[in-house]
Amino acid sequence: QVQLVESGGGLVQAGGSLRLSCVASGSIFRSNVMGWYRQAPGKQRAFVAVIASGGSTNYADSVKGRFTIFRDNAKNTVYLQMNSLKPEDTDVYYCALGSPPYWGQGTQVTVSS
Repeated sequence: QVQLVESGGGLVQAGGSLRLSCVASGSIFRSNVMGWYRQAPGKQRAFVAVIASGGSTNYADSVKGRFTIFRDNAKNTVYLQMNSLKPEDTDVYYCALGSPPYWGQGTQVTVSS
């Protein structure tokens, strides 16, 4: 059974930073792509960033240059460093493992103007 546990969300002022973490249980972490998605109430879940097992990354255009995804395979953890946050980044952020993905429970990020 794969479990993903996110943490690090919260309330921050525009221009501030947050770091999200996602710890995965199970031995499949190292061989799988990890990603972050976000979702606002009433909207579809949207891609934010992804990192392959070898370390290559890809980002949504809206976060390029502001967000960084990285992973620590020894800790079965993927991170999302979010800088220069904007009010439009306010969402619930979800960690995803593999394809089709396992999902975490989500962590709320709120950016005040």
